[in-house]
Amino acid sequence: MEWQPEPESLRQLIQLFNSTQSVDNAVQQQNNQRLEELRRVPDFINYLLFVLIVMKDENSTVRAVAGLLLKNNVRQDFASIPPHVLDYVKRKSIDAIGDPDTLVRHTLGTVIATIVALGQIRSWPEILPRLMQLLDSPDYPVVEGSWDILRKICDECTRELEEPLDDGTLPLNVMLPRFLSFFSSESPTLREYAISTTTLFVRESSECMKPMMDTFVVELFKRANDDNSEVLKAVCKAVVALIETRPDMLMPELENVVNYMIHTSQNSDPDIAMEACEFWLSFCEQEEMVESLKPFLSQVIPTLMRGMVYSEEDLMVLDNNTDDAVVPDSEQDIKPRHHRARTHEHHGAATGGSSNSDGGSIHEDEDDDDDDEYDSDDDDDVYSEWNLRKCSAASLDVISTAFGDHILEFVLPVLKEELASDDWRIKEAGILALGAIAEGCMTGMQPHLPSLLPYLIQWFKHEKALVRSIACWSASRYGKWAIYESGPNMLAVYFEPLLAGLLETMMDKNKRVQEAACSAFATLEEEAGPYMVPYIQPVLETLMRAFSLYQRKNLIILYDAVGTLAEAVGSELNRPQFIQMLMPEVIDRWEDLPTDDHHMFPLSECLSAIALALGPSFAPYAQAAYERCVQIVGETLQICQQSRHDSAVEMPDMDLVIVALDFISAIVQALGDSSQHLITEHNGVVLQLIGLCMVFESVPEVRQSAFALLGDLAMHCFPLLLPQLEGIMQQLIPQIDRNFMHINVCNNATWSVGEIALQAGQEAMKNYINPLLERLVPMLNNPNTPLTLAENAAITIGRLGVVCPAMVAPNLEIFAERWCMVLSSVKDNDEKSSAFQGMMTMIGTNPQGISKAFLYFCQAALNWQTPDSYLMNMFVQTFAGLKQLAGDEWEASMSMLDPQVRQLIKDRFNA
Repeated sequence: MEWQPEPESLRQLIQLFNSTQSVDNAVQQQNNQRLEELRRVPDFINYLLFVLIVMKDENSTVRAVAGLLLKNNVRQDFASIPPHVLDYVKRKSIDAIGDPDTLVRHTLGTVIATIVALGQIRSWPEILPRLMQLLDSPDYPVVEGSWDILRKICDECTRELEEPLDDGTLPLNVMLPRFLSFFSSESPTLREYAISTTTLFVRESSECMKPMMDTFVVELFKRANDDNSEVLKAVCKAVVALIETRPDMLMPELENVVNYMIHTSQNSDPDIAMEACEFWLSFCEQEEMVESLKPFLSQVIPTLMRGMVYSEEDLMVLDNNTDDAVVPDSEQDIKPRHHRARTHEHHGAATGGSSNSDGGSIHEDEDDDDDDEYDSDDDDDVYSEWNLRKCSAASLDVISTAFGDHILEFVLPVLKEELASDDWRIKEAGILALGAIAEGCMTGMQPHLPSLLPYLIQWFKHEKALVRSIACWSASRYGKWAIYESGPNMLAVYFEPLLAGLLETMMDKNKRVQEAACSAFATLEEEAGPYMVPYIQPVLETLMRAFSLYQRKNLIILYDAVGTLAEAVGSELNRPQFIQMLMPEVIDRWEDLPTDDHHMFPLSECLSAIALALGPSFAPYAQAAYERCVQIVGETLQICQQSRHDSAVEMPDMDLVIVALDFISAIVQALGDSSQHLITEHNGVVLQLIGLCMVFESVPEVRQSAFALLGDLAMHCFPLLLPQLEGIMQQLIPQIDRNFMHINVCNNATWSVGEIALQAGQEAMKNYINPLLERLVPMLNNPNTPLTLAENAAITIGRLGVVCPAMVAPNLEIFAERWCMVLSSVKDNDEKSSAFQGMMTMIGTNPQGISKAFLYFCQAALNWQTPDSYLMNMFVQTFAGLKQLAGDEWEASMSMLDPQVRQLIKDRFNA
């Protein structure tokens, strides 16, 4: 007998759905609690479906609420839904595809697509044939409803649709030709669905799509002048997909395509223009064809520069010229901030320059796409979303990077006109363009900067807040020139006015200008590094004043500016007068801050940077900071454990654990060996917490930070680790994943092994050498291994060679060539030094192992710029030993080297 709802239960459910519209928090909480209880009712899903598809007299919003709950319940409980219930939902859903209400129809489409995605297409084999059949229906709601489901299935199951069904057929071989036929549909909605859905498979380089590409391109350009805006946007997205994945399809008609995209980039609809503008970003990423754009730059660049002018819609939201610095921020205005765990990296080539005293430096993950700079708060937060202005600026940026100074002949005439304009909007767009070309055209702009930079600084005082904001951002883009390239003894002429201007503008009474100035200042001090040292006093004075002026949103940027200052000036911050100015304000804020406050992340990062700069002088603040960090890690892990067993307990934000572990790492590095006392005073509880974090599978970043802290503890507190070494290594070795599924976890685990090895010595490490080499050597030799990971693998292998040369040296021939190649590009530091000591100890043990890689070893040795006396002595002894062993063959080996290299080896190493 067909399932039917119980009338009273149905009435109560409808009443509940109607009450979901209430704005009363208490009512909402009651509703959520009741809905959570109903989830446990076996046929609750049937009730939801009944309301969605049968109760057509009900308000469409109520029906849609039922549908969204149905989708959520299916997604959350799919594995536990009884088969007969799921079969009922499938049967009834197909019959309701053509509901006349669009909202209900699309909600049902989401439910069906969710079931297909979770259960896979094979578990509902009749759905695709049925949907394809319904595309021929004379009833538009049925066709549109079927299309809506198909496009959602294609989005969710793109790869699965390429796999053969049980009868051997490939779904896409049937679907794609039908999709292409809808490019010419009378309905603009269906045309847009067809183009957008087919484009999915172009982006994925679908094998099934390849034979149809010619038809796709022909049909696509028939719609190039479509009168519907959504269709035009879909066409632009499809062209962008082609330039990214199949540029060869556009090459025969490239001139027409480029001219079309230039024209469409100027469409009066800014959304269409923005989609067209994406073409230039993608074009410049195609290295093999980017030169083809050169003949069109005279048209493209003015088009992009015009696209940077604020639209009227932008100004309705953004043109706030008021002094709003005293107005508190609302929490919804503050973007969530996530902490990025530390990764141990070795930056810079081995061509000179200093390094951090401890060798490689700890950096955050770097993910700096060009257009990210225009999609962030760093460029004055004048945009709430990606738009034509941003896209135009990002496109000009990448074009300037691709073509360099060549574009200036097209930029400068427009720029001169815009900067001289009496219309502040046009002037502002010119300032944005000036900043956008900074990286790519720095050389060509240098003759103009002595006059332009003072103008930019002058515009920090413009009457319009948006002009002041963008002037700060643009000026910061030329900070490197003001510091390094403006000429000898010219800091007072360009850098100091720029710094003073930004510091003054940081105290602007408009919050957006404060934000732009503070971000620009952080960029400038990062570029300046040690050049900031003479200005620490006035900078700190301004930063401390800003703490009393800024509202919550801008405080986040202020914390970053303080932390960046600490990184830039390092130990120069460690002076009593600076500590007294800085620490009471920052540490009091951190101690008063609730743990669940979003400011915990940036403020902890700021304090970590300060701790590293102050070193042992951070000691007065270390105990309280350490205790709170340990408490945060322990409590968060405990709540996490509870949430796994009790659905009423919400999963905590694991970023809290990550930022606390990183802060503890900074404290350990700051205090050095004396941090051992801090840890033992608290019964070594942090070691137990690290043990839990090293095996925390669900959030890789937790493991990443745990291994970073483990390496720091190995350097400074190894006696505390030694009793637990066996357990630590059992947890550590499996994380050195040859497939580097989680690169940064593997990276930090690899680095920490090297630190442990140096401290543990031969006897403690001998049982772990072979298991480690089984993972490290293939990782090093794999050409696909990311460079930072390969560098850490090479250094750790070298350090294992220091400790257990007799066990590592027999493998020398397997890894020596790649080892030398990787470490040749790492700048001189203590970690590299210890690795080379290990390599030369292994060569002494197994000199034959280096024979095939001898040329690479010579180059790696010569790439050292400043080896200390101990390392230099090892180089001399190693070459002498190899020369003695080679005997008469030495000259033959040396003759294979470039004469200049041969002479350098003779001069430097007496060989």
